[in-house]
Amino acid sequence: MSGVRAAARVRAVADGRGGTSLPVLESEGPLALRRTRGHEGEASVMLVGAMSGPLGGDHLTVRAEAGEGARLRVGSAAATIALPGQSKSAARYDVLLDVADGAELHWLPEQLISARGSDLHVTTRADLAPTARLVLREEQVLGRAAEEPGRLTSRLTVRVAGRTLLDQELACGPGAPGGWDGPAVLGGHRAVGQLLVVRPEYAARPVPARTLGDGAVLVPLAGPAVLVGAVAPDALRLRRTLDEAFALLGTDHR
Repeated sequence: MSGVRAAARVRAVADGRGGTSLPVLESEGPLALRRTRGHEGEASVMLVGAMSGPLGGDHLTVRAEAGEGARLRVGSAAATIALPGQSKSAARYDVLLDVADGAELHWLPEQLISARGSDLHVTTRADLAPTARLVLREEQVLGRAAEEPGRLTSRLTVRVAGRTLLDQELACGPGAPGGWDGPAVLGGHRAVGQLLVVRPEYAARPVPARTLGDGAVLVPLAGPAVLVGAVAPDALRLRRTLDEAFALLGTDHR
């Protein structure tokens, strides 16, 4: 059994009156996009899971595009749970983000939970124009309560004006390269997350590096961005740490 193939796409454009419209809002299968109330000229969209998954063998793709001058916020209604399926092959979840000049995209999904027996490959690729802005949050939880995790491989690639700003990969769970749960990576924690903020002004005025409590660090990247990486014992404490980073950076994360 090959699994489900499904895609969702949202495109936001400036409406010429200080607001943002959504000429494209398409989804299918287990992916459902719903427009919600936005604030201060932005368009807001919620990703709603219409079915369980992703399951083994599924291939889901979400594409979000913010045209020149548009402001788009994308969240999810609930956590995504990677589950084992009838297919023995891994599931794939691809996220493709495209942000034009003068546009701003907030990508703020809820946690991704890797359930026992699952095998999921997540790929997030963001392409930004020189004056684009991006706020991206990722949170991954290894296993449900009192449960061993599945196999989870996550890769994040961000390019600004065609140049690579960030390209990193993390593999966890059974079959992952040795050491993923050791002191150099997760240190026995069950939740891992990051916050990436890209702003043109950071190129000239980088944010100073600093620690954020126990298990989190904020570092400027070699480009117009700052990255916060965090580990925590559970999803709740991970969210609190990233919320602290949002507040420090003055970033809205409604």
